[in-house]
Amino acid sequence: MADTVRRGYSPSPFGQLHYAECGSGEPVLLLHQTPRSWTEYADVLPLVGRAHRAIAMDTVGFGASAKPEGPHSIERFADGVEALADGLGLDAFHLVGHHTGGVVAVEVAARLGDRVGSLLLSATAFVDEAKRAAAPARPPVDHVDPEPDGSHLVEVWNRRRAFYRAGEEAALHRYVIDALTVLGRVEEGHEAVYRYRMEERLAHITAPVLAVCAPEDHYSLPALEKFAAALGCETAALSGGHVPAPEQLPGEFADVVTAWVDRHRR
Repeated sequence: MADTVRRGYSPSPFGQLHYAECGSGEPVLLLHQTPRSWTEYADVLPLVGRAHRAIAMDTVGFGASAKPEGPHSIERFADGVEALADGLGLDAFHLVGHHTGGVVAVEVAARLGDRVGSLLLSATAFVDEAKRAAAPARPPVDHVDPEPDGSHLVEVWNRRRAFYRAGEEAALHRYVIDALTVLGRVEEGHEAVYRYRMEERLAHITAPVLAVCAPEDHYSLPALEKFAAALGCETAALSGGHVPAPEQLPGEFADVVTAWVDRHRR
């Protein structure tokens, strides 16, 4: 059944990579932001799975996937995606990435060429020299220092509370679980983004690209015009939502993904 979530592990050079999937047909691989896990797409998977084989993986170093030592990088995250695709026998697939996952998707699409049938970049940062130069002055997004009285647990919650509306506490709770799972390295995904030399990789992308963003996500919204200029790609704005748009608007998000993939079926 399309709405049944199947979970599994696939071997990789880093160790076991965890993934969840729904449905059948052409594969659509969804990459989450950091420090999240596949649960960012928990409500999206069954919806995309009505028409396609929807797969959401835990990025290397996050969720239930292997957590290798050494510095994270977009390139290493992409190594994990490529290893999962190979492990699952995905000769060709469509690729969706949200926030950090979008940056990883850029690298994967640049590497794999025609193996990626289409690319959807959701709220993806456009990383150029100006972005990298500004990184040292950027305050931490998710980092907290553990306290003996546990007060840092509330701080983790409050780090992203403003991104969620009243009634969305269950989604915020999932974020807290994911952040606590990697608390000592919670900021490294963001740091990897700001080190990435994206502008050198864009010319290698051959897949058709759609860049989308939620209107309240002021961190990423300006990147739509930059991706359009650099790639000549289409852009679209969701009807609402903030940084956690896939959890806030799962139906609309899934519809955008499904329509885009349907346009580029093989």
